[in-house]
Order: sequence, then C-alpha cells, then structure tokens
Amino acid sequence: MQERRLGRDGPRVSALGLGCMGMSDFYGGRDDRESIATLHAALEQGVTLLDTADMYGPYTNEELVGKAIAGRRDRVFLATKFGVVRDNSNPHARGVDGSPDYVRRSVEGSLKRLGVDHIDLYYQHRIDPEVPIEDTVGAMARLVEEGKVRYLGLSEAAPDTLRRAHQVHPITALQMEYSLWTREAEASMLPLCRELGVGFVAYSPLGRGFLSGAIRSPEDFDSDDFRRHNPRFQGDNFQRNLDLVDQVTALAEAKRVPPSPLAAAGGRGRGCSSRSRRPSVIGAGRLVSRSTMTITLLAMACTPWRLCAPPVRWKEVLPI
Repeated sequence: MQERRLGRDGPRVSALGLGCMGMSDFYGGRDDRESIATLHAALEQGVTLLDTADMYGPYTNEELVGKAIAGRRDRVFLATKFGVVRDNSNPHARGVDGSPDYVRRSVEGSLKRLGVDHIDLYYQHRIDPEVPIEDTVGAMARLVEEGKVRYLGLSEAAPDTLRRAHQVHPITALQMEYSLWTREAEASMLPLCRELGVGFVAYSPLGRGFLSGAIRSPEDFDSDDFRRHNPRFQGDNFQRNLDLVDQVTALAEAKRVPPSPLAAAGGRGRGCSSRSRRPSVIGAGRLVSRSTMTITLLAMACTPWRLCAPPVRWKEVLPI
C-alpha cells in the first residue's frame, strides 16, 4: 500500500483509508461480524487510516472500530470527529456544537468508546456558526497539549475558517467530499491547502458508491438507506447521473480494471504531483463484502491515476 504525508509536515498514512460510517449507519443493514472482518482485512492489506465519528450510530460505530482495533492499535492511524449533534427522538434532525465544553465532553466519550488513550487525528465534523472557530480550535489544541489527541483536522470548512483555525493551531488535515462528480474543492480549498501546507483528505471518492457501477436503480437501496432521500439518487437525476457512471464503466472496461479503482485513482491524482497526491477515504457499507473490498483495495493500490482519460466535465452536467 502506498503512503501519503498529511500536509507539509504531518504524519504518513496509507494512501487509501477506510471510512467506517456505513458499517453502522445511513446505508441500511448492519453486520458487525462482517464489518470487523472487513476492518481486519483492510489492515492486512496495508490500510492504516481508519475514519469514524461519534455521530455515526450515533456512537455505535466508534464502539465497533474500538473492538476491531483491540490488539492492533499500533497498526492504525485513528481518525474520529465531533461536532454533529443528533436527536434520538428524530433521526433526521441534526445540530452542531463547537463549544469548548462540548469539545471536552466529546473527546472523553470517543476515547472511552474506542478503547484508546489517544486519537491520532481529531476533526471538527461540521463548523458551528455560533462559536468562533478560534474558541473551538483553542479547546482542541489543549487536547493535543494533554496527549489525548495528536493532530487536528476540520471537515467541510470554508476557506476563511480554515485560515483562521490554522493561525490558532496547525491544522493537519481538511476533509471534504471529493470525487469525479464532486469537484467544488478545486476552486478554492485545494489551492488554500497547498498554500498552508494542510493535508486534503477526500471522502466519498466513489460518489457514495455510485461510481462503482454497482447501483443501477433506486430499488438497490434499502428502505432506510439515506441515499433514497438524496436528490442525486432521485427521479431524472438518477438516470442522468447513471449515464455519467456508464462512461466511467466503459473506460474501466477498456483499461481492464474495475470501475471503483479507476474512479478513486482519478480523484486521487487530479491536479497533484506524484509527491502530493491526496489520501482518499473509501467508505465500506452493506454492499461491500470483505472479499470484494480486499480485491478492490489491491486493485486501487496498483492502479496508476494516469489511466484516467481526459476528464468528463462532470460538474457542468451534474444535477444538483
């Protein structure tokens, strides 16, 4: 497995990370035994970066990851997140909290659920507009001083927010959705990350599974799969985006590789030199079996990004 450095002076991690959200939430179905086996298979293939959050479940995904890495902590670069607040009485409701007190409570809960004494990369999951970012990152920085967290990150932050946060304490990584069909980061965030020396971690590089080519109908989603309610996967949008996916599939067939590694390799390589290609976090959910994921990881690790043809102008034709 190739490695990437997170930012200019950050740690080295596997070029591909494993996103664990779908093992416990959002994508329908749950099989903890299979999920733990999948996590172990990923570690065996050289994946070191595991990504979770306290809001996945909520809380159950961190517990699952904690069980999976017990006895394997030295092989894992562990990332988790705080800041999204869920309402147990309304599964669709979301809030945000970036207050210093909440930062403290959140990290203590995550450490306990994960069964570890420190977190390698601690992200603010979503920015709280009611709390100055300086206050939130200041509280996160104190966790670094105490040894409970090694590196700090932000997820889906605006350029000015990232710049202000970085002045309080070095931000090691910014996580944003980025793939062949989600390219907004190219306009301002990727250039800013290069300027500041902040690592860019792309999540959902397979377009929430759509770029794999495995999803052909909305009926492929379970009744409780959140993608059923996402505009990209509804009505005419579904078919228009499926037409785009078919172009990726056709290119993959021409190159004799599966669509997933081709799509992920394209996202990892765009606009980067060989020394600065960004790590990607591949999500695993119900539709990804342990054997399939292992084969796909091997293919991704061996697929040069240059296999991608001149890019389709996804952003111009993507229904939003």
